[in-house]
Amino acid sequence: MLVLLIFAVLAGAGTALSPCVLPVLPALLSAGGVGGRRRPVGIVLGLSVTFTVTIVGVAKVVDGVGLGSDPLRDLAIAVLLLFGLALLLPGIAARIEAPLSRLARFGPRSGGDGFGSGLLVGGALGFVYTPCASPILAAVISVSAASGKTVVIAVAYAAGSALVLLAITLGGRRLFERVRRAGRGPQLQRALGIVMLLTAVAILTNADVSFDQFVAQNIPDVNLTAGLECSRAVTGRLHEVTGHRAKFAPANGSAACGGSATAVHTARANASQATLVADAQALPSLGAAPDFTETQRWFNTPGGAPLSLSSLRGRVVLVDFWTYTCINCIRTLPYLKAWDAAYGGRGLTVVGVETPEFAFEHDAGNVANAIGQFGLHYPVVQDNNMGTWNAYGNQYWPADYLIDAHGQVRYTAFGEGDYDKTETAIRALLAESGHELAGKGRPSGVIVPSHLTTPETYLGTARAQGWLDGPRGGQHDYGPPATGELAVNEFAYSGTWKISAQPATALASAGVDVEFQAKNVYLVLSSPGERPLPVRVLLDGRPIATKDAGADVHSATVVVRGQRLYTLVSLPASERHHLSLHFAAGVSGYAFTFG
Repeated sequence: MLVLLIFAVLAGAGTALSPCVLPVLPALLSAGGVGGRRRPVGIVLGLSVTFTVTIVGVAKVVDGVGLGSDPLRDLAIAVLLLFGLALLLPGIAARIEAPLSRLARFGPRSGGDGFGSGLLVGGALGFVYTPCASPILAAVISVSAASGKTVVIAVAYAAGSALVLLAITLGGRRLFERVRRAGRGPQLQRALGIVMLLTAVAILTNADVSFDQFVAQNIPDVNLTAGLECSRAVTGRLHEVTGHRAKFAPANGSAACGGSATAVHTARANASQATLVADAQALPSLGAAPDFTETQRWFNTPGGAPLSLSSLRGRVVLVDFWTYTCINCIRTLPYLKAWDAAYGGRGLTVVGVETPEFAFEHDAGNVANAIGQFGLHYPVVQDNNMGTWNAYGNQYWPADYLIDAHGQVRYTAFGEGDYDKTETAIRALLAESGHELAGKGRPSGVIVPSHLTTPETYLGTARAQGWLDGPRGGQHDYGPPATGELAVNEFAYSGTWKISAQPATALASAGVDVEFQAKNVYLVLSSPGERPLPVRVLLDGRPIATKDAGADVHSATVVVRGQRLYTLVSLPASERHHLSLHFAAGVSGYAFTFG
């Protein structure tokens, strides 16, 4: 734990120097450049406290009562506007400082004023301070409830950031002192007030979020401490924070560090039994496979009876973690079905573990419908409480764990791809257990994702990216459709929507505009009570042509019934287009994915 604490301090310091924190620096320097000597300390302390509290769970609490994250941003905007006006109008400043002066007793004892007001401004900035993502920070955020360890790591991370930010603030203050000595103090104060107001406007218009997305997409190696955090010393200890060790992943299996599948070569289709047995001997034993834990309903088993690994002993088992609206998972299904068909009678059992991402994916009826829609005949089990997911220490959708006839995990694969290697491992373990093999599996309906595609985004407040305005928690009128050309990968709401953490529900004249680069466009949709409701689909301002329409679109309209992934656009190649969707009242959207 001590090593992880040290790395957390260093990681916090490194991310405070990254471009991701630039949106808060103008306000930080402006607020710290005026007032008493204690104001910079108050600002950095306030920022550190609210940032720490936010990342260890307050955001989840606020979201749980239906407020979403917007009230915290709204509070930050209000405080920045107030103090920006205070710098422009000295009379307001005196009124603000007087009641806050009582907070000075919690600060340093040296002379000077401004600690209380600095604490308030810093506290507001802490709600919008978003350093670049890193394995340590991600580990803290991923824990669903605050614990002693997560708080300690978060405090260490914030302390590292605070030290650097305090140094930057004090450095800026020294520069401003030179301007004052030159007789330009009043002009400087007015300029800093304008900077505060502009920062508030930037946050109000989500310009800070757009900037962070631009940084993430266009500046490589933006996290200055990424190499340090992806070291074995860090990734090997992240389980101390999350409580779940990545049992079968590579040592650097963090998604942020680019974890990969178990290494294996691809065998020829006509490889001999002896060759396959030799391949199996090269597959390491990664440990005993955990049984299916805290599961709910089983599908495609006799009488819906649950399976156990002990009942499957003697067979090779492929455990596939998936969820039915995950496009990456859906693309793996043709291969899983082909392997089930080719090797199910020769000793292989495929088990799909459906671990939900969205709330509606907990519903057994929805899972059953998806199984029928995708034509799955192998066993599937619901993992609504993530019991089996946590037992495996899993971190990915999709993820495959290949278990030999003796119950040992021998191969893992995370994400899409490596299908030839996975099939080679299957054939090798089947040969090792004494099964005679014929030809390889023949997947059909394979979708090959294009290389340059618009990244996925969500319609709710929890994980939305790329939106021009919002999404904002609660009911809001976004006005008419966006005028002018959107930049590629930009999304825009129009009309009236009711938005929560996951779904966005159309209320009146509701629409979404997207400028995308992809071959295929998918959207998770639902309707109340599975009542059929239409969504109109336009491509480049015109009703989408049949040749470009996805499988769920007919006459430029998709009729939403069940809660599932709908295919909206299917082009012959990856292209850039403008997609407009007009929603009937009551339709809920969850997530866009592109391929």
